[in-house]
Amino acid sequence: MQVCLAKAAKAGQNTDMMSSADRHPVRLRRSVLCVPADNQRALAKVAGLACDAVIYDLEDAVLPDNKISAREALKAHLAQGRRPDVETIIRINSLASGHSEDDLAAVLEIAPDAVLLPKVDTPQDVRAVADFLTERDAPDDIRLWAMIETPHGVLNAAAIAETGRTRGGRLDCLVPGLNDLRKETGVPALAGRTYLVPWLMQILLAARSAGLDIIDAVFNDVRDAAGFEEECRQGRAMGFDGKMLIHPGQIAPANTHFGVADLALAEARSIVQAFAQAGNVDKAVINLNGRMVERLHLEEAVRLVARADAIQQKGKVA
Repeated sequence: MQVCLAKAAKAGQNTDMMSSADRHPVRLRRSVLCVPADNQRALAKVAGLACDAVIYDLEDAVLPDNKISAREALKAHLAQGRRPDVETIIRINSLASGHSEDDLAAVLEIAPDAVLLPKVDTPQDVRAVADFLTERDAPDDIRLWAMIETPHGVLNAAAIAETGRTRGGRLDCLVPGLNDLRKETGVPALAGRTYLVPWLMQILLAARSAGLDIIDAVFNDVRDAAGFEEECRQGRAMGFDGKMLIHPGQIAPANTHFGVADLALAEARSIVQAFAQAGNVDKAVINLNGRMVERLHLEEAVRLVARADAIQQKGKVA
């Protein structure tokens, strides 16, 4: 779901702010649920879930002997129709697996919103798939997501992210894969992700430098609701757009923590309204209740209001 920021702008904003808003649509990716493509029960439940996006997994969640049947099951499932308010992503197998070309053939037939590439090590991994899609006249709006889940991927995160800026690059979002990264590095799964935070922030910085979204990694223990909520709070504070999920029970908490708090929304609206006042339209800085507020705060406020509006609209659709 995309909602232009211009819809959140109020009367009186200047032309520069409006054009900036038009260039940066809001995508809701608070809750990104992974669903095994060969799990019929899980597929059947998707239509009634309140997640913002679904990753249909052809990779780790599907055994090698089930790859073909998983592709066919996914085609049949998506042929029944899709919800316009839920982003559809297909996670293919790695380029070195021997399964990716058949996965991409299915992608061409299905035409999802995005393709999630696992174990991305270098920019060439992204370019190879982007070129594959372009050479076969795949629609330009099929985007690419990249999972950063190897030491090479972390070290090359900035270069990988920059492929999203290139012509035909298609890259739209990064997703850290901490389970594989822990396996490759020997870092234990400690509460608070103490030794992983520097890598997470490195990947996040790479994404933001290229104007990409970034989704936080999965939380493995579906029984630990308190631990999941704490990790959501941490991820939101770190700047992630949403969280990759492994169970429907994680959707509501993720939507809450990666949503917009009432107090933050009220403050954002007050900033927008203040700059819209006749005496402030052309000012770079204003005094709002004793606090200095700059145009950069206005832009942040407009984006927050747009995000809240998108959440409200999604609630109406759902």
